[in-house]
Amino acid sequence: MTLRNHSTITEFILLGLSADPHIEALLFMLFLAIYLLTLMGNLVLLLVIMADSHLHTPMYFFLGNLSFLDLCFSSVTLPKLLENLLSEKKTISVEGCLAQVFFVFITAGAETFLLSIMAYDRYAAICRPLLYEQLMSNQFCVRLVLTSWGLAFLNAILIVLLAINLDFCEAQTIQHYTCELPSLFPLSCSDTSIDINILIYSVLLQALGTFFLIFFSYLRIISTILNINSTTGRSKTFSTCSSHLIAVILFFGSDLVRYLMPTSGSSLDLLTSLQYSVVTPMLNPLIYSLKNKDMRAALERTLGNYL
Repeated sequence: MTLRNHSTITEFILLGLSADPHIEALLFMLFLAIYLLTLMGNLVLLLVIMADSHLHTPMYFFLGNLSFLDLCFSSVTLPKLLENLLSEKKTISVEGCLAQVFFVFITAGAETFLLSIMAYDRYAAICRPLLYEQLMSNQFCVRLVLTSWGLAFLNAILIVLLAINLDFCEAQTIQHYTCELPSLFPLSCSDTSIDINILIYSVLLQALGTFFLIFFSYLRIISTILNINSTTGRSKTFSTCSSHLIAVILFFGSDLVRYLMPTSGSSLDLLTSLQYSVVTPMLNPLIYSLKNKDMRAALERTLGNYL
């Protein structure tokens, strides 16, 4: 794929989060700590799931894939953010910017599909327990994960084609710390109305399709839980879903706000992007390990074996 009409612009300037060197130094330490925690938390979760035979179930297979996605997702934006916080020249090439757009969409898209698959897995486990092993066979789980990556890849290709066809003229300052397609539209000197509509329809189709699967799965789950006579049984059953619900709310809420609301260059754009691309990948391992007794027990077993 070749870039057309980009000869006048070879790089963009990322304004980042602050222009004050002292604040940038503090932000560098903060985001370096967040990145290291994200890497460590997700790597530990992934390795424990692979090493502990008690966790070789569909639920933890999907959770391991979520940890891998969070590793990839945070690595798309955070290293460049850390680099720019230390450098005076906060630039990114046009090709590098388009690469960021592509990888943000493929990782975020795959995570969206995976969260909906995890909701269906909880539905099958709670509402159809006698058929669970038949419904969620190993081959079917692998196919679901590969399908989520495939759909995310196709969507990312569509989005990056929109970005490639944009004509960038004189404006080259991105009011953001990373390259996101909504932030590139104001820099284009060509008509972007069709591109904006395609982006909105793409996000809506993907988000609403996966959200409705999650919504109806949890409608059935809640209905089943309410029919359990024992209060302890209801609490124990719901606790297996609470971590996933928190992850869905954190990811979907900020993601939809960022891509469906008009880009204003305000702090809201930065906060929503930081929420779904930086904070959520760091929190997911904590959410799933602290609220899950099986995961805590597996962590203790694995640490006991190695220490």
